[in-house]
Amino acid sequence: MQKIKIFIKESAAEFKKVTWPDFQILKRSTIAVIVLMVLMALYFGIVDVIFSKMLHIYAR
Repeated sequence: MQKIKIFIKESAAEFKKVTWPDFQILKRSTIAVIVLMVLMALYFGIVDVIFSKMLHIYAR
């Protein structure tokens, strides 16, 4: 039980040292991640369709 208390105290001390981003940076980063995820989903979707068609054609 003592180790848990020490861990919680040390964790709280480390969290106080963290420099948290302001709202504008957080918002821009979130938008960048969402845009990147959409672009990657489109890319992989297109590649998947192309490979599926290729497999369908060559499997005949």
